Order: sequence, then structure tokens, then C-alpha cells
Amino acid sequence: MIVGVPKEIKKHEYRVAITPEGVRELKADGHRVIIEASAGEGSGFSDEDYQGAGAEVSDRKKVFYDSELVIKVKEPLSSEYDLLQEGQILFTFLHLAANLELTKILLTKNIAGFAYETLEENGVLPLLMPMSEIAGRMAPIVAAYYLQKIHGGEGLLLPGVEGVPPARVLVLGAGVVGVNAAKVALGMGARVMVLNRGMEKLRLIDELFGGSAETRPATIENIEAEVLKADVVIGAVLVSGAKTPKLVSKKLVSRMKKGAVVVDVSVDQGGCFETTRPATHDNPIYAVDGVIHYTVANMPGAYPKTSTLALTNRTLPYIKMLAKYGAEDAVKENKPLRFALNTYKGKIMYKALAESIGAGKPGG
Repeated sequence: MIVGVPKEIKKHEYRVAITPEGVRELKADGHRVIIEASAGEGSGFSDEDYQGAGAEVSDRKKVFYDSELVIKVKEPLSSEYDLLQEGQILFTFLHLAANLELTKILLTKNIAGFAYETLEENGVLPLLMPMSEIAGRMAPIVAAYYLQKIHGGEGLLLPGVEGVPPARVLVLGAGVVGVNAAKVALGMGARVMVLNRGMEKLRLIDELFGGSAETRPATIENIEAEVLKADVVIGAVLVSGAKTPKLVSKKLVSRMKKGAVVVDVSVDQGGCFETTRPATHDNPIYAVDGVIHYTVANMPGAYPKTSTLALTNRTLPYIKMLAKYGAEDAVKENKPLRFALNTYKGKIMYKALAESIGAGKPGG
């Protein structure tokens, strides 16, 4: 199979979908790999590195036009829609529930759209997990920076000092993002509260951190009470393949502390704040009623060396399977890839996506 790797064009996105080591693996399996010139530079891989591994380095059009399987990190942007070819296989983060326009393009072009974020194995999301870990760990660091008065924050040092209490960090959600956010926030000396709808995950949080993080169920009453007390709120909510529920209304945001910081990691799926809108690394924040919002849609892209290696370690086995079998046979051979398949032959195949956009039953 011909595997194409375009350069990411999202603002300040420096990750790449495959490493030279991954190219060697695909070449050993008998596949042809075409990568766009300078695609790996942001992650520390030169064109010569890829050529040495057996890849062909070419221009953008050739990568898209000649490839049967296109692998990316982020979803195609509007300038890439025309480059997508009828019947191609696309494997990347798609986040289609929050992107009706791209969904329609994939359906119209009969593209087999496999989403990293919905691939499920043994009850976990292995391709989303490493990026969730990075984004979760970034969130308190980012929040601490934007709490500075020069950025519009409260002017509050996250860990506090002797005689001055630390900042209160509220984490909404106790999944991979939430656990990692709580871990780093506690390590920085913050006072941490975690809210989650399921009590089992709260029990695990309590055990993991020895009670140093407070936990409460994510009821309407608890969310309101804790949001109003918080200096930092980290949105760590995920409903696989579906839009994120809006847990914090605009009205509630208007009542928050002035200079408090919101880091909505769930922005890719629409965000859990009503005031969330996607931002970029070169313009990462905006204020709503005096509350600083950090809502960068590709947070791990700020650390491309770490992120690329962490992601490609997980994606390569599935890339190899798609290249070997093609879309239809791959989902027969590998159950996790069935969960990853969002669109196929003009139909939505993932239940949560179909429900989110009102398309009825998947496959129909």
C-alpha cells in the first residue's frame, strides 16, 4: 500500500504522524511511504532521516494524490479538503462531533475515516491516552503561568508561600486528563478538588493520591459551588466520539473570581464550558467576564518531541494493520479499529458520532 504523511498545517502544530523508525517498519512490510518535505522538522526529524529509512520525500499534492492511506496527527483543515481523494483511508485525530463540515466532506468523498480518539481496546483509548497524559500535565503549568497579573490573572502564585494559602484548582473529570492534571497540580503545591460523575473513579483518585486531592460527585450543585471557589478550573471531560457536555454555563463563568483561569482540555470535542472556543498557540487566551480562558485545541503540539514519540509508539501497530489489510479487512481482523472507524462509504459508523450530529443509527 502507498502510505502518505503530509506536514501538519494547524497553527504551531509541530508533531508528525510517523517517525523514521516507523517508516522502516512499513518498508519492511513491503509498503511505499511518501512524506511531505520538512514534515518532521518540528519534531527533530530531517528529510534525510526519512530518506535514510526508505521514504520518498515529495510535495504536498503528491502525498495526498498518490496515497491510499493518509496518516496525520490533526484533522484535515479546510485547505486540505480538496486534496483528499475519493475512497482514501484517513487515520488521524478527527473529533468529528464538533466538526460537521469535515464530517460531510468525509461522507461525500467516501473516505474511510479512522479516528485516533475513538479507537478502544480493553475499555481504554490507547491512542488518546498519551496525548491526554501530556495535555493533563500541561494544564496546571499553563494555568500557573496565566495566573500572573500581567496576563490578566489574579496575581496568585499557584503553590502559595509560608503564611499564604495555595491556589484552589478544580478538575472537572477523573479520566486520564483529570488524573494527570491533579497529579501535577498537587506536585506544584496547589489545593486540588476533583469532580466526576462516576464514584468509582473518585475512589481511585482517593487511593492514588492518598486523600491529598479532595473529591466530590459532579452534581449541578457541587459544580457551581466549586467553580465559584476555584482559582483554576481544568476541563477534563470526555465522552468518546461525542460532543462534550457543557458543565459550566456562561452565567456561572460571569460569577467566577476575576482573574481566575480556565484551561479547557476538552475543547477538541466542543469544550465543557459554554464560553469555550478553540484558540491557537500563538493566541492562546481570551477573557470572558474577567476570567482567563486557555483553550488551545492541540495542547500537546507545544512539546512535539515528546508528543510525536509518545503518539507514534501507540499508532504504528494500527498503521501497519491498515496498510496490510485495507480498511474493510482491517476492521475484521482488529476489533479496536472497528471503534476507530467513524465514516465509511458515505455512512457514519460510530454510534456516538451519529447521535451527536443527529444522523440516526450508525451505518444508516
